[in-house]
Amino acid sequence: MNEYFPSVLVGHPVADQYRMSLTAGAHSAGHVRRIVRSYLREWDLAELADAVELGVTELLANVVRHVPDRRCTVLLLRQADAVRVEVADGSPRQPVPSAWVSDDAEGGRGLVLLEAVTDRWGVAPGAGGGKTVWFECGGASPAPEAGDAR
Repeated sequence: MNEYFPSVLVGHPVADQYRMSLTAGAHSAGHVRRIVRSYLREWDLAELADAVELGVTELLANVVRHVPDRRCTVLLLRQADAVRVEVADGSPRQPVPSAWVSDDAEGGRGLVLLEAVTDRWGVAPGAGGGKTVWFECGGASPAPEAGDAR
């Protein structure tokens, strides 16, 4: 797959959002990271790429591990000098940050990493009993909103 996805509408403004629906699998995160990186470049927010790519990787890994049908929708939203990523799925199971993870544990660090690399994150109820896990990187940190974990 290409490293860079140029704007489809050359000479036209790039949309302020990108949405994709997928069934997450072992290679989904890599494909989504390349798309995210391309949009961040188009939006002049490439400096956020490392944090956003890590965040979206962790959220997709949680879908693979905890959502029975592994279907989700990823929404990338451009904000003034920031980006918001939302991953919605149909599972009512809420993510729970681990208070303590042993050194030899194979999981349980995802939300700890998300907390470390993002400015804000949270969970909101979704349609049909599911949920949306979201995070924001860059820009000023406004007051927390409903479903805010930080």
